[in-house]
Amino acid sequence: MEFQTIKAERLYIKVAEQLSSLVKDGTLKPGDKFPAERDLAERLGVSRPTIREAMIAMELSGIIEIRTGSGIYVCDTKPRLDTGDKGVGPFEILEIRYILEAEACALAAARITDEDIAKLKAALQDMAEEEKHEDASEKADWTFHKIIADASQNSAISAVVDWLWKLRNESELSTAFLERLRKEGVHPSIDDHKRIIEALEQRNPEKARNAMRIHIDNASEAAATYFGRPS
Repeated sequence: MEFQTIKAERLYIKVAEQLSSLVKDGTLKPGDKFPAERDLAERLGVSRPTIREAMIAMELSGIIEIRTGSGIYVCDTKPRLDTGDKGVGPFEILEIRYILEAEACALAAARITDEDIAKLKAALQDMAEEEKHEDASEKADWTFHKIIADASQNSAISAVVDWLWKLRNESELSTAFLERLRKEGVHPSIDDHKRIIEALEQRNPEKARNAMRIHIDNASEAAATYFGRPS
C-alpha cells in the first residue's frame, strides 16, 4: 500500500492557484487587469499581504506582470501556470519580525553594552556604504539586527532572529521580491536604523521597542509600494 506525503500548503499557494485558474480557464485573458488587491482580499477572505505574496508567486511563474503605479495584468506570453511552493513569503517574515524583534530590541535596551553600541554604529556605516551599490547584499542590515538580538542576552531570541533572516534568504519568493524592490529603489532605511541606535544608547526599552516597530512597519509599507497605491 502506498501513501502520499501530506503537506501543509502555505496560504498564498492556495490563493495563487485559485487566481491562476482564472487565467487558465480564460476568465481573464492576456492583457486583462486583475481586480484590485482590496477586492481580492475581501472575496477570498484572506489578508492583503497574502494576496501580495500570491501575486509575487504568479509573477515568478510568468502568469502576471506587476506594473508599479498601474496595476496587475495577465501576461501576453504563455505562462507556466506553476504556482508551487516557493518558500515563505516576505510579508509573513515581516509580521513575525515585527513581533519578535521589537521585544528583542526592548530587552537589548536594558542589557546592551558600549561595545555593542559601537558594533551597531559600524554596521550602520557598512549599510550606508552597501546602499551605494545596485547589487547591495543587505548583509550589513542582517548584521545590525543580529547584534541587537545578541545584545538581548537571550540565546533563544538570538537563534530565532538569525533563523528568520536565513529563512528569508533561502526563500525563492522572498529573495526574488527583494531583488525587485532593490531595482525599484527600495532599500533599508538608514534613518530608521539611526533612531534604533539612539533609543538603545539611551537604554530606553519602550523607545527601543517603538523604534523597531516603526522600522519594520516602514519596511512593510515600502514593500507594499511595489504593488502600487492601496485601493
